[in-house]
Amino acid sequence: MVQPRRAKWIPLGVVVLSVVLDLVTPSDVTSAPLLMAAPVAAAPLLTLRGIIAIGALAMAVHAALARYDGTFGWQRGVANQLTLLAVTVLAVLINRALEGRDARTRRARHIAAVAQSAVLPRPPSRLGELRIAARYVPAEDEATIGGDLYVVQDTPHGVRMMVGDVRGKGLGAVSAVCADLGAFRYAADEAEDLPGLVAALERALLREGGRRGGQEQEEGFTTALIAEFSEDLDTVRVVNRGHPPPVLLDGEGRATLLEPSEESPPLGMSALVTRASPVDTFAFPPGATLVCYTDGVTEARDESGVFYDAHVRLPFLVHPRALVGDPVTPAQILRLLIEDVGRHTGGRVQDDQALLALHRPARRD
Repeated sequence: MVQPRRAKWIPLGVVVLSVVLDLVTPSDVTSAPLLMAAPVAAAPLLTLRGIIAIGALAMAVHAALARYDGTFGWQRGVANQLTLLAVTVLAVLINRALEGRDARTRRARHIAAVAQSAVLPRPPSRLGELRIAARYVPAEDEATIGGDLYVVQDTPHGVRMMVGDVRGKGLGAVSAVCADLGAFRYAADEAEDLPGLVAALERALLREGGRRGGQEQEEGFTTALIAEFSEDLDTVRVVNRGHPPPVLLDGEGRATLLEPSEESPPLGMSALVTRASPVDTFAFPPGATLVCYTDGVTEARDESGVFYDAHVRLPFLVHPRALVGDPVTPAQILRLLIEDVGRHTGGRVQDDQALLALHRPARRD
């Protein structure tokens, strides 16, 4: 079992403490009960050989101390030795049970990782001149995928991408994620423009809600940010359907929040949409990075209930490096952002976080 190096000294420390207590107390006081704790402490911390070694050491130390005190006899000495032996055997059995549990946990995590790569594959690190990075931070340690999603695809109409957050949790949310991703991958190649792509996603999500039925059919929706880069990368066209707006970082580390010109409801709520989704066009100059994320970032709160503001924090995270001529990469930006969110919340991941960064390298003279 893999444990911190310092923790592995705990069983030996128990033995040393037992020796000290035995030497400073009267001879009729035995430290055998404390010695019995050493093999038990070793069970989750050491290997099989280490546990046996600690058990043997505890028995040897007890025998030496008992002879020194003149108390080694059938009533106390031998009985305590047999008890130490039994406790060592019990520690070995506990260790084997913990190893089996850890092995099952590792297998489950491996299977979950394989499932994640199948359901939510990591985007390519490069499409043409675009440099791309993605990160997924689950709210639960045992889960590696939930209702957040991202996808980037090179299409006949340029590079298109989506970041989304499906309402709900569990298998139902994962099923909706699969439907959204499948619909995007097909429609991104076929749709002539972003409104057509969004309409196809809308229809796919409604079909998925119909299959699930019940309350999911009435209330199922996905907040989504869909974007398309022009062929020369000079502009990025964005449709925002109820999603946190992305942040555009320029080459100097200045941040601009790309808010939508009109508010639009999430995907799956077509009854509230009376016209095609508005498309906003923004400049995407050389050296710029588009940073997208789900509400696991924007709704992260500190102990006082203050929400995290990526628009405010990102310039502080990247600007010092930009000033010395060492701009961060998309992967580094996401790492810095995730770490900063963790500091803001005190290490508590309150909701799944899906993050995507797309960078256009600066022109070289």
